[in-house]
Amino acid sequence: MKMKTLIRTLIIMTVLMVAASFYYLPYYVTKPGDAHELSPIVKVEDGYDSKGELMLTTVRMGKANIFAYIVASLSKYEHIYPVDEIRSPHETDEEYNLRQLQLMADSQNNAVEVAFEKAGKPYEFQYNGIYVLSIYPSMPAEDVLKAGDRITKIDDQAFQSSREFISYVEGKKSGDQVAITFKRNGKTETAEVPLQEFPDMKDKVGLGITLTDDKEIITNPKVKLKTEDIGGPSAGLMFSLEIYDQLTKGDLTKGHDIAGTGTISEDGTVGRIGGIEQKVVAADKAGAEYFLAPDETITKEMKKEYPDLESNYKGAVRTAKDIDTSMKIIPVKSFDEAIAFLQTLKAKKS
Repeated sequence: MKMKTLIRTLIIMTVLMVAASFYYLPYYVTKPGDAHELSPIVKVEDGYDSKGELMLTTVRMGKANIFAYIVASLSKYEHIYPVDEIRSPHETDEEYNLRQLQLMADSQNNAVEVAFEKAGKPYEFQYNGIYVLSIYPSMPAEDVLKAGDRITKIDDQAFQSSREFISYVEGKKSGDQVAITFKRNGKTETAEVPLQEFPDMKDKVGLGITLTDDKEIITNPKVKLKTEDIGGPSAGLMFSLEIYDQLTKGDLTKGHDIAGTGTISEDGTVGRIGGIEQKVVAADKAGAEYFLAPDETITKEMKKEYPDLESNYKGAVRTAKDIDTSMKIIPVKSFDEAIAFLQTLKAKKS
């Protein structure tokens, strides 16, 4: 009898545990990811090789079930975030993932442009249209467009930037119809869509989409990046360094293993990223000797609004000390600063 009761109890507990693993809370959990060597990811045609490695760092993120939430709450370098701190308002999971992939694509374009500009190599941009990041609920586009669509024309007019697109739409009024030409899964489609005022912006008329420019950089020599499912813009700095290293003679790494993070703008400015502490942990586990961290400026206004806010560099230094790593944290404000630091390295003895 006792054995039957024990078995019944174990079965109930097992069912409850399985059910709990599939029940997701309105939170995301982030944790240290990996440090990926860039030489297999970035390939410049006929590019130069280096003895060391430049590495991008990642943060793992996923929806929190009960178990993940409990583990994260007890772990120093796992963090819990409410959904609305990760996703934009009205944004679905699919739209969030597509936005991260598009941010990665934009980051790659910037990285290539910065590296080729520095190396004095030729490049140009090919404009492909407007990339739809997300759709506002209850707006006209909801019945026609999907995140990931590319709008190539409106009223048979092609545009060379999202600014031109927005300016054209803003010249219309609520109720006006526009003919949209867009691409989805390689197929071109057209549809008539009315314009409407945004529910939370009565003076603004539109289709009801968030968008970005969909453009491709054309270079000589060619560059291929195999990023697969790595999303977001935070690898921009490391991409630009790897591309420049392969474009130019010499070895930026001097035989060292160098990790880092940071967005990269078209003018080479290195920008703030999220999850700096977790990326330092990932780089240390991968055996990196140096870690390049954004040293962005924290203004008085930012400090007033967020009293505990600190630069990525300061957060990285604090984490490095906490985990007692021998890895050196290097502050960088720009691509040029990163290059200048790498040029000071002495060749590592093999």
